[in-house]
Amino acid sequence: MLQLPPLSLYIHIPWCIEKCPYCDFNSHKLRGEIPEQDYLQALLDDLSNDLVYVQGRILETIFIGGGTPSLISASGIAWLLTEIKKKIPFKENIEITLEANPGAIENQKIADFKKAGISRFSFGVQSFQQEKLTRLGRIHGVEEAKTAARQAHAVNMKTFNLDLMHGLPDQTLNDALQDLQTAIDLKPTHLSWYQLTIEPNTQYFSHPPKLPEDELLWEIQEQGQKLLAANGYQQYEISGYSKQGFECQHNLNYWRFGDYIGIGCGAHGKFTLPLENKITRISKIKHPKGYLDRSRPFLDESNVVDKEDLAFEYMMNRLRLFEDIPFSEFEDYTGLTVDSISKPVQQAVNKGLLIEKQNCWQITTLGHRYLNGLLEMFMD
Repeated sequence: MLQLPPLSLYIHIPWCIEKCPYCDFNSHKLRGEIPEQDYLQALLDDLSNDLVYVQGRILETIFIGGGTPSLISASGIAWLLTEIKKKIPFKENIEITLEANPGAIENQKIADFKKAGISRFSFGVQSFQQEKLTRLGRIHGVEEAKTAARQAHAVNMKTFNLDLMHGLPDQTLNDALQDLQTAIDLKPTHLSWYQLTIEPNTQYFSHPPKLPEDELLWEIQEQGQKLLAANGYQQYEISGYSKQGFECQHNLNYWRFGDYIGIGCGAHGKFTLPLENKITRISKIKHPKGYLDRSRPFLDESNVVDKEDLAFEYMMNRLRLFEDIPFSEFEDYTGLTVDSISKPVQQAVNKGLLIEKQNCWQITTLGHRYLNGLLEMFMD
């Protein structure tokens, strides 16, 4: 029987000062002033509609993403968090992350956000080389990125993340390693280091830049991972590296097939309903204009996950992590038995992609390298 997993909350702020050419997220270039109070009230009303999915749980984590959430005032965020807590109890010392663009957050604002309840920042740096930042359409400069990290230390943030890309247009191995070393020197507790990909419905898709060849990309990844490990950053998921004990708890809940409420433009939610023996995924209206139209519902789509797809969906999330996968967790969070996937598991074990232990599975280095092929085994 399905068991309730932990519950998180994702809050989407859709506006950006500029739309980056590589970005396929649901973000919109800001034209005029943000309708802040109207949007914050809409977020709260949206949450009220989803309270039926809480089912007696507390909120384990909150992640405020975008877009550029740091465009919202600290007082607005403080009000929103206070009102949310009235509706759903918070875990003690709850992790509350705010994504921030170094070009859209001043030093004092970092301190103000901390007072508002933010316990973790994620700074969208992408590169510490101005030429790369310009080509990526970023509005911040190198010094602004460094200042944001230093200010996080200055206000005694216990944890913060630097978001960094590799495989950038015309990037060399030395460029990529210099970016990583600069980030490491700023002493974040967490680094998200991931490869730039060209996605549909982006400017880069219409006018693709010249990206490094595959051989160079492998070398960047191999040398970069060695550099991170040498400096005490443990890789705990495909693109996540942290000091011990500073893994992003919100992302861990995603990848462990936890539940999450999603409020805001285009936000997604995933809910386990044990009494109905089903898992539901929902999404909200994408465009701010439609989302703020009080004559329309916030809900855009709602779909029950087919039982035949549950093993694949679970593994698609869980295999991002480098930790063991308990048999009990698979059964509790999918409602399936371990025996129901014995065939693809054995196939993966035979190919050296998984190791089957007494009470868990462990993905191998080869499994991570050929992750798409491994996941395909669970699609039937």
